Amino acid sequence: MKDGRVQELAKKLVTFSCEVQPNENVLIETYGAACDELLIALIEEVYAAGAKPYVWRRDNRVQRALSMGFTEDQLDLMARLDAEMMRKMQAYILVRSSDNTFESVDIPAERKRIGGLHYSKPVHSDVRIRQTKWCYLEYPTPAQAQLSGMSTEAFEDFYFKVCTMDYARMEAALEPLKQLMERTDRVHIIGKGTDLTFSIKGIGVRKGAGHWNLPDGEIFTAPVRDSVNGVISYNIPSVQAGFSFENVVLHFENGRIVKAEANDVKRVNELLDKDAGARYIGEFAFGVSPYFREPMGKILYDEKIDGSFHFTPGDCYDEADNGNHSSLHWDLVCVQRPEYGGGEIWFDDVLIRKDGRFVLPELEPLNPENLK
Repeated sequence: MKDGRVQELAKKLVTFSCEVQPNENVLIETYGAACDELLIALIEEVYAAGAKPYVWRRDNRVQRALSMGFTEDQLDLMARLDAEMMRKMQAYILVRSSDNTFESVDIPAERKRIGGLHYSKPVHSDVRIRQTKWCYLEYPTPAQAQLSGMSTEAFEDFYFKVCTMDYARMEAALEPLKQLMERTDRVHIIGKGTDLTFSIKGIGVRKGAGHWNLPDGEIFTAPVRDSVNGVISYNIPSVQAGFSFENVVLHFENGRIVKAEANDVKRVNELLDKDAGARYIGEFAFGVSPYFREPMGKILYDEKIDGSFHFTPGDCYDEADNGNHSSLHWDLVCVQRPEYGGGEIWFDDVLIRKDGRFVLPELEPLNPENLK
């Protein structure tokens, strides 16, 4: 028997997130057999919308095996072929699932760097992100439930509730903050181990309310590239390149990360040395989901945590283009609710959020009790 929640999610992805129109080409890429029920539902919904589905069905262990032996010319050929197909698409949906969150932990960092440079950048950064309507989600698995400290059934119930919430309502509540960010110059963030200043003047602002990610709940821009000064201490673990980084602290001078600390200093600096843009910031965003309160071990969820912000080394988005480009885009999260040490965010010397709660009347609809 089909799970009605899966069909509802598929319909939301096709009709709301990607707004698929008749005769459009839609590429659906999945990782892991756990996605198969949703994959079939997506194919059905794409056909129902009068569009044409195409499928890349991948496996995490197979991808690891390929990564351990690929050559640069092999990746370049794969990228040329896949980028050409991507150019023919009007929409793209990526669904990932995993039986083992750390499946790629033993892939050498240099191989990951080469993979990002020779495949991910030309296919995804240069084509998919810039030329398609796209949405990305993680499908619920026992491995994710375990990371979250929940039973599989409870995690699935939570997941489908969050993915099918009223995102149109969230989108409307984000509009006053979007307008405020668009007219703001100076940002000052204060918190435990954090004293950071930068400008967002003239940089675009984009709302995240169910169109790019599911689940969703953020709004982002980027700092003026050379304007960042001070120090930031992140308080949420981050799995990147198969390793769980904790207690990441970054020091900035005129936009550049001049010192990086973490539970593995060598690894964190290897990531930031991938290319010149990796030591500059490509995104500044608020997390506003009323349902995410604690870290769940997946950045797609953790960057949406209520009362959080993320400050991202690496590539910027076209919608918030500060001129910084990199094969890295590493969303690192800091939560400022009182139980995480509190903190303040100021726009042009006006306090807009304190201890994770918006304090301006026009922004109060974004506080969690008003979004549920």
